[in-house]
Amino acid sequence: MPEGKIIKALSGFYYVLSDDQLVQCRGRGVFRKNKITPLVGDEVVFQAENNTEGYILEVKDRKNELVRPPIANVDQAILVFSAVEPDFSTALLDRFLVLIEYNRIRPLICITKMDLTNEDEKSQIQQFANDYRGIGYDVLLTSSETEQGIQELLPFLNREISVFAGQSGVGKSSLLNVLRPDLSIQTNEISNHLGRGKHTTRHVELIHVGGGLVADTPGFSSLEFTDIELEELNFCFKDIQKISEDCKFRGCLHVSEPKCAVKKSLENGELPSYRYKHYKEFLEEIKNRKPRY
Repeated sequence: MPEGKIIKALSGFYYVLSDDQLVQCRGRGVFRKNKITPLVGDEVVFQAENNTEGYILEVKDRKNELVRPPIANVDQAILVFSAVEPDFSTALLDRFLVLIEYNRIRPLICITKMDLTNEDEKSQIQQFANDYRGIGYDVLLTSSETEQGIQELLPFLNREISVFAGQSGVGKSSLLNVLRPDLSIQTNEISNHLGRGKHTTRHVELIHVGGGLVADTPGFSSLEFTDIELEELNFCFKDIQKISEDCKFRGCLHVSEPKCAVKKSLENGELPSYRYKHYKEFLEEIKNRKPRY
C-alpha cells in the first residue's frame, strides 16, 4: 500500500503527498469510531485508484502533535522575536521554549529588526543571544525582513517540517511572504474567503519553502501550561535540567531544598538570573493552576 504525508486538510478531505503526487483522500469510517482524527503532518497509509479518490487506511504513530495549529510531527518551531518594536522579552521567549521543549520540538530563535537598535540595545540582545546559544539553541540575528535575514534562515528549513511562532506584531506572516512571495495573494484570499471570524477554523496547510515544509499558520496561540506537571518543568529548561543532575535530592524543584546545584549555580553567576526567575514564576503558575475535571 502506498504511504505519504498529509499536507492539507479541508472540508473532510485530506491531501496526501506521496512521491511528488498529491492525492485527495477521505478518512475511513473506522477513524470516527476509534476517535482518530488525521492531522496535517501525519504519515499515513492510503489506497487510491487515482489522484482524486483515495482512502486513508492507517495513521502512523506521531512524535508530537499541536492543538493550535492542529498539526502533527513538527520538527522545529521558528520563534520570531523582534529586538525592538515590540521590545525583546526573555519571559515570553522562555514561555515559548517551555511549550516547545514539552512537545519535543526543536526551537530556532530568530531575532529580527537588529538594524533598528541603538548601541546599548544591540549589545544587550547580543548578550541574550550568547546566553541562549550557551544553552544549546540556534539563534539568528536578522535585520528587518531583509534578504540577508532570509538567506540565513533558509538552510534551517531544508528537509524539516517547521511552524512559525513568537511575539505578536513581529510579522511572522510577512516573513513567510518574503520566503514565498507568491503566497501573499493566497493568504489574503484565504482570510477573506473564511471571514476570519471568531468561530472560523482556519485550515492549516504545509507549504514548500527552502526544501522543507512550513505550516502557513503561526503556532502556539495559547501559552498556558495546561498539561505540564511541576516535576516536568525542570526538563523544559535545558540548562536547569543539566545542572540539576548534581542536586542532592532526586525530584528537587530548586526552590527550598538543601544542597541544590541549581541555586548554587545561580549564586556563582553561572545560571542567568532571569532564567531562574522565569522558572520559579512558571512553577508558581503550575502550582496555582485550577484543576480540570
